[in-house]
Amino acid sequence: MHTWKRLILFPTKVRSRFSLFAKINLLIVVLFIPILIMYTYSNSVTYDVVSNELQISNTKQLTFLSSQIDSRINQMMDFSLILSRDPNVRAFNGLNMWDDRYDQMQTRYVIQEKMTLQSGVTDIWPTRYAVYSQQNQEVIANYNRSSEYDEEYLKKNMSGQWTYGDQGTAPQDGLQSFYWFFTDSLAQPGTLTGSNLVIEASFSYENIQNMLDTYKDGGQGDPFFYHKGDAPILNRSADKQLSQELIHYLDTHSSANTTQDVVELGGKKYLVSSVKSTYLDWHLVDVIPLYQILQPISLSRNLFYACMILLLVVGISASILLYRNVQYPIKKLIKGLRRVEQGDYSVRLHSNKQNEFSFLFRRFNDMSHQIQDLIENVFHEKIRAREATLKQLQAQINPHFLYNCLGYIINMAQMKDEQAVVSMAHNLSAYYRYTTRMERETSSLQEEIKLLINYLDIQKLRNGRIEYHIDIPEDMLHQSVPRLMLQPMVENSVIHGVAKSYSSGEIRITGESEDGIGKIYIDDDGPGLSPEQYEALNMKMQEPLQEEMGCGLWNTNQRIMHLFGTQSYLRFGPSPLGGFRTEIVWEIPKDDTDPERGNRN
Repeated sequence: MHTWKRLILFPTKVRSRFSLFAKINLLIVVLFIPILIMYTYSNSVTYDVVSNELQISNTKQLTFLSSQIDSRINQMMDFSLILSRDPNVRAFNGLNMWDDRYDQMQTRYVIQEKMTLQSGVTDIWPTRYAVYSQQNQEVIANYNRSSEYDEEYLKKNMSGQWTYGDQGTAPQDGLQSFYWFFTDSLAQPGTLTGSNLVIEASFSYENIQNMLDTYKDGGQGDPFFYHKGDAPILNRSADKQLSQELIHYLDTHSSANTTQDVVELGGKKYLVSSVKSTYLDWHLVDVIPLYQILQPISLSRNLFYACMILLLVVGISASILLYRNVQYPIKKLIKGLRRVEQGDYSVRLHSNKQNEFSFLFRRFNDMSHQIQDLIENVFHEKIRAREATLKQLQAQINPHFLYNCLGYIINMAQMKDEQAVVSMAHNLSAYYRYTTRMERETSSLQEEIKLLINYLDIQKLRNGRIEYHIDIPEDMLHQSVPRLMLQPMVENSVIHGVAKSYSSGEIRITGESEDGIGKIYIDDDGPGLSPEQYEALNMKMQEPLQEEMGCGLWNTNQRIMHLFGTQSYLRFGPSPLGGFRTEIVWEIPKDDTDPERGNRN
């Protein structure tokens, strides 16, 4: 019994907690969350470190390139200063009429040779120089110059700064050269007195392109030279569309000396770094496709996430497989036990798989079948025992009343009261004609009422104080009840109620039915009992029959319980008439609720 209770309580505990399937999935998720958080954090740190190192490295390389350009420009400016102090140059600016033509040609050749040698020091940065004598209106240059200098042009560019472009025609792509003019005038800087020596230093945009190409070959960027308002100088293999987009971005953003931003163009991120040239007032800009450089990190991250998703799918699939092969059979077995608990012993469990649970299912089916057979055998034995008990109880009730009636007839015969003897014999004959019909264990309530009338008429003959009233609804008269169910109760009211009090004599029998429950109340106006006695009497009805107890009430209670179930009973309590009340309660069978049955009876 205790083992069975444990089995019954087990599913309740299981239902109150998480199922095994939910626990496994929750465990998988709990294991995955810290791994994902730690990896995401580690990947973010790696991404930031690589990005920062890339930015620092790019800034250093770009600064180094800008310093190289500035260094070459500084060399050109230093050479221009040295050239202005060269004796041959000064002689060229101060030639007089006494010098012969050969000396003049020799001086011009020496100056031109020096400028050519300076220009050819390196192939990656070719330079152009020109010496202009304002006094003699002559020009010496290391490149082909077709015209002399315009005085207004010189005054305009004598600012000591590098300028972009000259009076010449610009190429088709809009790119020009950079120029710087120097004069040895002792007057205010930028002022021409008419006898000054002017030195022009210039280089083509191709020099910048050469530097950009060399820089690009050693890295992954796409550098260009930028100045707002002028056509940018791109490297020869530049992505022009990307450069145009970046130039549009730079035009709308103010540029400091050194800047570094991450710009998103076309859904892709680029690292844009710029360094301002010291002499040219231009910005050296480098564009690095950040998404390409950091692609291995992103690819590794995506592969990790894909593996985690795959592992999650595999884990959930394993939990589903475990659920289908373990938890589902367990739930099926628990459901079968619950049905057995509810009294359904015909339940059978089936499994299409040959595993440990199929063995358990077979053992469960055998157990259920054996329990069903055992219960059916016990049930049949219980029916047979109940039938024997009913017959025994009925045999006990019949003689109880006969003794009283025979005693009355003897007394009336001795008193020569023939009418009382005839009336008593007539009622007694009707009474025993009903009670000796043993072929049926039940009868209708209407027949029981007729028996009560015969019985009460007999008692009224014996005791003239007895008055009775019977009020039973018509719809209850057709209901089946145990034979002699009411007679012992009425007899108890007569003997222990009316007979013990000279002032009482009323017996009232009423009935009602509601919600499938039938009730009959038998009241008398006798002395009754105390509350403690009522409680003790009700308790005795639930106990086995004892020697000091009367068998009439106990037998009737047992017959009602046997016929209608354990929800049917006798109950005793105080009566509204002031005496003793007997309450008979029973469950009305469904067949007795048919109103046509009463008419047929």
